[in-house]
Amino acid sequence: MTINPDWYLALGVVLFSIGALGVLVRRNVLVMLMCVELMLNAANLTFVTFARMLHDIGGQVLVFFVLVVAAAEVVVGLGIVVAIFRRRSTATADDLHLMKG
Repeated sequence: MTINPDWYLALGVVLFSIGALGVLVRRNVLVMLMCVELMLNAANLTFVTFARMLHDIGGQVLVFFVLVVAAAEVVVGLGIVVAIFRRRSTATADDLHLMKG
């Protein structure tokens, strides 16, 4: 039994929408980082689905590069969050102005 690729694409759309909504609505920086990761993984699911449909390995190679960028984003993002936590006990998106000189 095989699953129709349309279901994978629909799941990618749902995951990307949840991530975008989370970035726009939530103010906690850690939750926003998790939502960005959810959006990147939704894009990865779409890339793999199209690579499978087209019998091409290019989409899977692109997923590898997206995962590298996601790892770098987590490192930089968590560094910023730790810097904010050292100054205050909370970290919200409104606190990012504290990073100015």
